[in-house]
Amino acid sequence: MDKKIELLAPAGDLEKLKVAISYGANAVYMGGKALGLRAKAKNFEFDEIHEAVDFAHKHNARIYITANIFAHNDDFSGIEEYFNELGKAGVDALIISDPGIFSIAREILPNMDIHISTQSNNTNYHSVNFWRRLGAKRVVLARELSFGEISEINKNISKDDSSFELESFVHGAMCISYSGRCLLSNYLTGRDSNKGECTHPCRWKYNLVEEQRPNEFMPVFEDERGTYIFNSKDLCMIGHLPEIIEAGVKSLKIEGRMKTSYYVAATTSIYRQALDQYFSDKEKYQAKVPYYLEELKKVSHRDFTTGFYFGKTTSEDQVYSDSSYIRNYDFIGLVLDYDEKSGLAKVEQRNKFSDGDEIEILQTSGNIFKQKISAIFDDKMAEINEAPHPKQAVYVKTDGPVSAYDILRKEI
Repeated sequence: MDKKIELLAPAGDLEKLKVAISYGANAVYMGGKALGLRAKAKNFEFDEIHEAVDFAHKHNARIYITANIFAHNDDFSGIEEYFNELGKAGVDALIISDPGIFSIAREILPNMDIHISTQSNNTNYHSVNFWRRLGAKRVVLARELSFGEISEINKNISKDDSSFELESFVHGAMCISYSGRCLLSNYLTGRDSNKGECTHPCRWKYNLVEEQRPNEFMPVFEDERGTYIFNSKDLCMIGHLPEIIEAGVKSLKIEGRMKTSYYVAATTSIYRQALDQYFSDKEKYQAKVPYYLEELKKVSHRDFTTGFYFGKTTSEDQVYSDSSYIRNYDFIGLVLDYDEKSGLAKVEQRNKFSDGDEIEILQTSGNIFKQKISAIFDDKMAEINEAPHPKQAVYVKTDGPVSAYDILRKEI
């Protein structure tokens, strides 16, 4: 079996990109300042894209830039200059859904790899082959496919070009609409999800109103808090990596460009460990699936589902009671540096923590150790009892050596 399976992680900003790669991502997908579907993410200026590419290539990782909006005529203004700048930066691939954007990218950057976004809704091998013949190097499959359908697609694409690949999502939030093609946000708020501005109204609370009773709000489902009729569970395929790999998927994609650095670190770390364990010892991988699941549950999440992989979804894949996340741990700090002589880690605070707190340190190696905070110092090395200020730089005594991008977390 080919072991060349890519783990693809999200990055909403430069810190998250460096975190993803430090925790084992083979590639990172991210957005520039144009043509992407996460307008509310910080995204990347050109100088940051250059830095991201340099960091990734130094660590043998790849950078993919999203350009996957459904484009209107005025979206093409400046596109040539934008693509030329991305080419100069040395990005490894563009992720595209619109045929017009695809054709321009092929013309301006003939040697650039192009991946076809899940937004283009590829659900059969005829459409996958269509894009392959046009020169695409990868198709990100629609989320609405089962293992059987993916296997059939894989069997019916040409094997003459061994560089052509299939990519599929394995973890993260699920969209209520088909392949993410949603009009709900645009209709209710004027913010177009297909242009990167989704306000996620599928997570809102809804009631039914009858025409002749305009002030009577009737819950669709009997619950005192209302009902959340569009609210999907989160995808989690950590226990089904063998089926995904055997179906022919070469890139396993984690959703979450809007998520925190902690989310990126923890999910990337666990999927990295699971993939490595699977290829080294399949029985040990299976035995560790409960551990992997428990670690993923330490990240803010909704209940988990396997999506469409085992067939069409049912009511069991929805959450009707509320739209909130399950959050059992606080991300309290990111390690910036470590002094081996003093045993002090320089930490950037993300949530309040205090002297005496029991914490866990998640390391880029995948190792996790627990300790009690025994000493905190401010930037002048004066001892303090707590770190209450966001982004405050403090020094924390650690029980063992740590390194940049290690994560401090605290059980709530």
